Amino acid sequence: MEKMKEKCVEILRQMGIYSPYITGFKNADRVCFFENFGGYWIDQEPEVSQKMKELEAKYGFRVYAATHEFTEFGECYSFLIVPKYEEEWEYLVHTSKNIHTVFAYVWNRSDDWCSEFGDVTVESFGGGIRRVA
Repeated sequence: MEKMKEKCVEILRQMGIYSPYITGFKNADRVCFFENFGGYWIDQEPEVSQKMKELEAKYGFRVYAATHEFTEFGECYSFLIVPKYEEEWEYLVHTSKNIHTVFAYVWNRSDDWCSEFGDVTVESFGGGIRRVA
């Protein structure tokens, strides 16, 4: 579990996340979610925080950040994750300048049946991120 946390911190740094958010994750297990680059602690949204904890327990992954967006197919939270299997870590993030393609679990809050694992692309700017694809 500690190695997972170290990998999460490594990715947060790679994406240029605002250092107090990294410190909050590293020292107090606080996860930040982002809306258009603005960051908020996920525990400020009890339903989303609870869903994150349920998914972590069910699948054994670790959430290190999340994005929140409204799409044509529903309200979504993209939980950026590190899976429990270290052999998968090599492929978790691909970075080109300030664009990062990362592994995630996307929870469709509007239609849970449409939730799934996959890659999402986020753009980083000013210490925050937003999902762009």
